[in-house]
Amino acid sequence: MNEEKTTVSPYAEGIITTTGKGLGFVSRGKDSPREEDIRIEAGLLNTALPGDHVKVRLNAKMGEMQQTGEVVEILDRARTRYVGTIDQNGLPAQAGSTYLVPQDNRIYVDFLIPTPGAENLSKKKVLVELLEWTDPKKNPTAKIVEVIGNVGENETEIRAIVLEKGLALELPEEIEKEAHALKATAPAFIAEEATKRRDFRDITTFTIDPADAKDFDDAISVQTLPNGDIEIGVHIADVSAYVKPHTAIDEEARTRATSIYLVDRVIPMFPEVLSNDLCSLNQKEDKLVFSAVFTFAPEAFSNPGTKAVVKDSWFGRTIINSDKRFTYEEAQEILDKGAGLFYDELSILNTLAKKLAKQGKEEGAISFEHEEVRFVLDENKKPIRVYKKVMQDTNKLVEQFMLLANKKVAEYVSDIIGEKKMRGEHATHEGDLFVYRIHDEPKPERLEELRRFLASIGYQLPVENGHVSPHDLNALLDKIKGKPEEMMLSTATIRTMAKAIYSTANIGHYGLAFEHYTHFTSPIRRYPDVMVHRLLAHYLTHDPISKETMDEYRSLSAHSSEMEKLASDAERASIKFKQAEYMNERIGKTFDGTISGVAEWGVFVEENETKCEGLVRIADLGNDFYIFEKENYRIIGKNTRKRYSLGDKVTIRVKSVDLERKSIDYELVTEKK
Repeated sequence: MNEEKTTVSPYAEGIITTTGKGLGFVSRGKDSPREEDIRIEAGLLNTALPGDHVKVRLNAKMGEMQQTGEVVEILDRARTRYVGTIDQNGLPAQAGSTYLVPQDNRIYVDFLIPTPGAENLSKKKVLVELLEWTDPKKNPTAKIVEVIGNVGENETEIRAIVLEKGLALELPEEIEKEAHALKATAPAFIAEEATKRRDFRDITTFTIDPADAKDFDDAISVQTLPNGDIEIGVHIADVSAYVKPHTAIDEEARTRATSIYLVDRVIPMFPEVLSNDLCSLNQKEDKLVFSAVFTFAPEAFSNPGTKAVVKDSWFGRTIINSDKRFTYEEAQEILDKGAGLFYDELSILNTLAKKLAKQGKEEGAISFEHEEVRFVLDENKKPIRVYKKVMQDTNKLVEQFMLLANKKVAEYVSDIIGEKKMRGEHATHEGDLFVYRIHDEPKPERLEELRRFLASIGYQLPVENGHVSPHDLNALLDKIKGKPEEMMLSTATIRTMAKAIYSTANIGHYGLAFEHYTHFTSPIRRYPDVMVHRLLAHYLTHDPISKETMDEYRSLSAHSSEMEKLASDAERASIKFKQAEYMNERIGKTFDGTISGVAEWGVFVEENETKCEGLVRIADLGNDFYIFEKENYRIIGKNTRKRYSLGDKVTIRVKSVDLERKSIDYELVTEKK
């Protein structure tokens, strides 16, 4: 009998990430989620740059050691445009050429710019196009596409952040024209639509948003029905009523996929005439919305022991007129006082929201606490104050009802799809497509790292066969609540989690403990929500979904996930720049901080009030040789035995700031306690 032999290919493909020192790590992708990354040593990267799709020749694996290899082919460049600074850095340029130092610190090689006059742009930030790089022994060549501006200036640095991520800034003129044309015909369109929609204009309705918000895409209505039941309406801007598929506005929004919220500006997905006016649920204006309406038994509000259970749900297109635009602070003040405009309605919502949150946690939703920073900028966009955002009951109130709407919309559509399949309607042209927001379990190796870290500081997390129960994670988060290390450990736990993404294949949402979940509530700033609105309309009217639409939405789900990550990276980079700007005005000043990271080259410290993170270098820790204990998240002085561990409280002085690199250097003033 012939036995089939299984051969293992000596090659693999994947996406590479690199370090500034020339190391590489290749992820084998979603088809091999449990496979470890392939390590590529310095000098074996070929001409790979971060994000490239590469082919790797694998080396023979040595026992339990990490798989290694060599890049033999660049299959696809992730991008061809890069941002950097013109800077000779003492390097010998070729005749008529100069060098660009890339802004992305993962890029391990400078670019050669064979552009006459480029040497006159020293210390300027520029956008370049990669021309050619086939020989790893030579520098890549590139041409200048745009001179962005002077290093360290706000407009230069913010624009550079956006361009570096390959994101668009200004909307094309044709998009603005199309939006204004929609605005011109809106009054007649709204009047016509009002005759076709369920009318909520006489029901108490309001928005609750940040004080500086300009676009309002969600409102909540509250009324008591004749039978005593409480009806809550979650009303979402009906963007898809105005923006039709494959129009210029729609195509631009598809490409962008999301609005980008930088510290000093918003780069909208839609023109402002839509996002801040036509679709925004402004106070005292008739607005077209897509609504999710829920009824609760009166006891859900009046009886503390009764759960907040949705008795009935209704979904459809409606019209509203918001009675009040609340800020979070205004609504919170009314709740705190126990009196004021719409106190009864706010009280009902707050009571139900707290019950929904408690029930969610009991069912396995992970209740992370994380701190966000906010900035007060002067007229020149310089940060004059940095503070931590405070989560109030009103923030959580809105969050819970948005979660409820997202969950119930996904359940409604999934039930329809399930019923069609049970009836044997498996036709691929209709009835079996939806865009879900999915969240996978954490990878086993990330969980093991978290478990070891927690154990090193006295906390236990049961990890069995690469899995952890959400209830065990919640028990840990409850245990650390209120302790000095709470934010550090909560952040470490969040970093262990997989990233939530968009997909037409549903696997549920691990972090929320929902079997079905989607994004329905923010179509002004997220394109997947627009897709969800269109799909929900199909299911409500029983219209078929074309194969072309299905193929488009599968592709757009992946694209939206990618764009969300790029936008998030840009948002974080803008925060780091503003934090660096803030500390640049405070060089020599002392602050209290917490060690937030440990590395071979030093310890990272986060200032307690502003969350400005900086590095205390090994060289600034005194005359000793420090040993890095990675598994214990600490460094130890060989002679003095001084220890600096993750979570230690220290006092720091601002030593220096590099605005271009968005980095802060601290030095220790006092020893840890």
